[in-house]
Amino acid sequence: MEPAATTAQVPKKRGRKPKPKEDQQQQQQQSAGARMKEGRKAQQPSIDDKYTQWKSLVPVLYDWLANHNLVWPSLSCRWGPQLEQATYKNRQRLYLSEQASFFAYTIDFVTPLMDYDLWCCDYFLNIFPTDGSVPNTLVIANCDVVKSRVAAAEHISQFNEEARSPFVKKYKTIIHPGEVNRIRELPQNSKIVATHTDSPDVLIWDVEAQPNRHAVLGATNSRPDLILTGHQDNAEFALAMCPTDPYVLSGGKDKLVVLWSIQDHITSSASDSATKSPGSGGSIIKKTGDGSDKATDGPSVGPRGIYQGHEDTVEDVAFCPSSAQEFCSVGDDSCLILWDARAGTSPAIKVERAHNADLHCVDWNPQDDNLILTGSADTSVCMFDRRNLTSNGVGLPVYKFEGHKAAVLCVQWSPDKASVFGSSAEDGLLNIWDYEKVGKKTERPTRAPSSPAGLFFQHAGHRDKVVDFHWNASDPWTVVSVSDDCDTTGGGGTLQIWRMSDLIYRPEDEVLAELEKFKSHVVSCASKP
Repeated sequence: MEPAATTAQVPKKRGRKPKPKEDQQQQQQQSAGARMKEGRKAQQPSIDDKYTQWKSLVPVLYDWLANHNLVWPSLSCRWGPQLEQATYKNRQRLYLSEQASFFAYTIDFVTPLMDYDLWCCDYFLNIFPTDGSVPNTLVIANCDVVKSRVAAAEHISQFNEEARSPFVKKYKTIIHPGEVNRIRELPQNSKIVATHTDSPDVLIWDVEAQPNRHAVLGATNSRPDLILTGHQDNAEFALAMCPTDPYVLSGGKDKLVVLWSIQDHITSSASDSATKSPGSGGSIIKKTGDGSDKATDGPSVGPRGIYQGHEDTVEDVAFCPSSAQEFCSVGDDSCLILWDARAGTSPAIKVERAHNADLHCVDWNPQDDNLILTGSADTSVCMFDRRNLTSNGVGLPVYKFEGHKAAVLCVQWSPDKASVFGSSAEDGLLNIWDYEKVGKKTERPTRAPSSPAGLFFQHAGHRDKVVDFHWNASDPWTVVSVSDDCDTTGGGGTLQIWRMSDLIYRPEDEVLAELEKFKSHVVSCASKP
């Protein structure tokens, strides 16, 4: 069957309700030329003071940083499998989305004509398609991740915001049926990814077996290797893959949480695919049927379970790290719900008022399955201990982390330390927290008096909302993050791959000992004739 047809593309604000109709009409009445002039102005070298200050501190704060300008807006980024290990860098797959838009497509052509007359803007509106014929794409890239303490400080600080990074090279393009809102990889085999678009279906892709496509006008969609059906309305963002079994979890506008098993549609073990070199061909998805399916079709799988309990759109879902039968979800009804598939399709625990606004994101601690993070439009991140939650909806967070000034869009625990996590928001910041630092007294202050409790690093390299980020499980303390820059530059996005200096997160006694050793070395060198 074909993936459900997508609706006309409308710029979306992640986790926000649609704008009132009158606001949309007012926005549509703006002159195209005025919008483009604003976009051009935003791309000028005059960057705000906060960003300028951040960039001046890059050599001090970061061990490595790569900045990659995206022509198209992007809503998701994920690490794939590690491909090679070398002396100074590792090569790894990177998955990201490219969301086609009229403005991003035309801005490079129109900008040189801006100084003539606004008639050219209307002309370009007429000759460039706005009907979705410019394809949306799922991009598979190769990323060279520089190892710790290899990059020179002067190199990581000298980057051009409008240029593409030499560390990120496009490897393959998949023409995606609709916008790619979310990407998630299968932990048992990260060459298999699931995507969400503006439809009820979840699409499964074997990225190594998929043919490389060219994103040209009018290109036909790539064929998904598997289509997961079961939602009754669009499921746009809530998507998770199980750490222990090949299960997929989704939530949508139908207020449902849907669970699938894809066990019978992939090879029996991840080791089967491990013998294949990347790009060697041969799909690991088991094909069903007699092979006479149309090229645009793909085998479909119905749900293993459908779970009802939310009263509004489900915005995010997460599996318990130790069980495929336990999972959680959050939604625009401000609820955090814990589910146990063994006990039925009703909520096991429902926290009615987890935040004071819509909940956008949730993550379950992979090293301590009692701890759950939630992020909200109320700008805060809450940490819950499920042992303190009861079935009647009672349960206060262990701690409420307040360090953002706009809606929180993504939260994720670090794979490198059980108490560390990150949160990104519409304020353009990606905060790194350590809950062990909350209330901890030290002989000398480790943070400014006005700094929020638990916050120990703030990545301020994005100039617009940070819509997604992902810790790298293969390279410790390395993060990829992406921002949707439509509001500041009028189109496109920014992908950044970065690693904070290890002097920031290592134990204090280790850092002081290293600095003392360095000091002694400098004194020794200075005393020589």
